[in-house]
Amino acid sequence: MANSKNGQNWDQLRSRFPLLQKKTYLNSCSYGALATEVEASVQRYLDARNENGSDWEYWVGRNEAVRSSVARLIGAKPDEVAVTASVSAGINSLASALRFDGPRNKVVVTDFEFPTNAQIWYAQQLRGARVVRIAAENDRIPLEKFEEAIDEETLIVATAQVAFRHGAKQDIPAIAEIARRKGALMMVDTYQALGTMQFDVKKAGVDFAVGGMLKYLLGTAGIAFFYARQELIEALTPSVTGWFAQENIHAMDITRHSPATTARRFEAGTPLVPNTYMAEAGLAIMHEIGLEAIEHRIGEITAAIKGAATAAGYHLASPLDPAHHGAMITLRSSDPNRLVASLAEDNIVVSCRDNNLRISPHFYNNQADIDHLFRALHKQRDLLV
Repeated sequence: MANSKNGQNWDQLRSRFPLLQKKTYLNSCSYGALATEVEASVQRYLDARNENGSDWEYWVGRNEAVRSSVARLIGAKPDEVAVTASVSAGINSLASALRFDGPRNKVVVTDFEFPTNAQIWYAQQLRGARVVRIAAENDRIPLEKFEEAIDEETLIVATAQVAFRHGAKQDIPAIAEIARRKGALMMVDTYQALGTMQFDVKKAGVDFAVGGMLKYLLGTAGIAFFYARQELIEALTPSVTGWFAQENIHAMDITRHSPATTARRFEAGTPLVPNTYMAEAGLAIMHEIGLEAIEHRIGEITAAIKGAATAAGYHLASPLDPAHHGAMITLRSSDPNRLVASLAEDNIVVSCRDNNLRISPHFYNNQADIDHLFRALHKQRDLLV
């Protein structure tokens, strides 16, 4: 695994994550490692509080910086991006703007969704929505199942780019094409993908996209984004709202609701100011390295993980083909919680879902991390199916 690709010194980049000096950290699918500049951004916020007390003009600027940075990352315009407190907040805002009392009232989800994406749409059943869930077959969902499920009654298709349970990646452009051809809207949850691979919302053909900063984007919890295609924004008026969703947030008008003409109409109340600092710093690292270089680096690391697992005779739960999985590689386990706990005793941080051990590297991992992981796994091979 080469140290330098596209001009990047991976060892130098790794040194900016102090945690990696103490732990073999392979749990970026749950929470990204903390970079020194992200940590420093919190101190900048605290210093400003002690120095100035409040600085709302600057703080609103941090929110706008996050908006622009996300837009640049996903190939959107800043006016198409809302900065939200969570993915749940973004999806709830979208759902509140949709109507389910017409001929199109069906929502298509899949077995790959993170709970919030499914749960919010099931909650819309109270408003007339019909939710159809596409079942997976051996942890895969053939495109033919989307062809069957999406029809003239479908209002929106909402699905994950990469499944959080096992790391399988879906062909989002192909799914979006099916939805568009049948007159349905398309929303993609990028949480387990963005920051590990290149993704352009325009090229993918999606109408909406959600994602957050706490995993591969290296920020923190409590801040996320919602993308809406510009042509759709003014036709959608969320009833889940707040003062940051107004056209003029400084008007302080309590006599009416005047939603912004941009994607800000999908926002709500006061941003979590410290989180904007951290998100801005994490996104800056993404831009510094570039998603192309990161995708190549993670491809090398996941290939090494799959190779070591195959050589050891372990059962991969994620697809072998790199075109069909994300940064997360999963192994079948008879007792994944016990396996996670055992690995923690060797200072290895991983996680599990269902009967799968989740191994999720980022660009800051290296071959030594993989070697340490597999030495520890060999000691626990009785827990691997």
